[in-house]
Amino acid sequence: MKLIFSFIAAFIIFFQSEIESLRDSYAKANLSNANTEAFINTADKASGSDAVTQGYKAAAKIMEAKITKHNRKALVKSGATNLESLIKNNPNNIELRVIRMSVQENIPKIVGYRGSLKIDKTFIINNYGKQNTALKNYIKRFAAQSKTMTEAEKASLK
Repeated sequence: MKLIFSFIAAFIIFFQSEIESLRDSYAKANLSNANTEAFINTADKASGSDAVTQGYKAAAKIMEAKITKHNRKALVKSGATNLESLIKNNPNNIELRVIRMSVQENIPKIVGYRGSLKIDKTFIINNYGKQNTALKNYIKRFAAQSKTMTEAEKASLK
């Protein structure tokens, strides 16, 4: 029994650290091309099959278009399709909404992938209070640099 409990605890700790690593790398990804590449590598190495990990992998695919010269349109389309599918199948997952909102805020307007900004912002604000402390802190850091959220909306995230 103790062996089973230890195995489950180790799995949870490993999984949490992988998500934290993805979050940290993603938060820095837009600061430079080197950080973008580091995030893409972190996402590629992530082994989780959960929706959030897959969401970061979809974002990495979209961001890869920023630093590559070939197949840019295909990368964005594939990543966006994957992210939209994940959100459709997990509509109440706030972290997926944060990922999509940040992608849409940072992608060039000409690409046309910006249709969910207001929906995601409203969802994030309305569901923020239901999240655990680590996710709340992550959302606050995202909101602080968000181009879509107003100062009043940022201040409401306590």
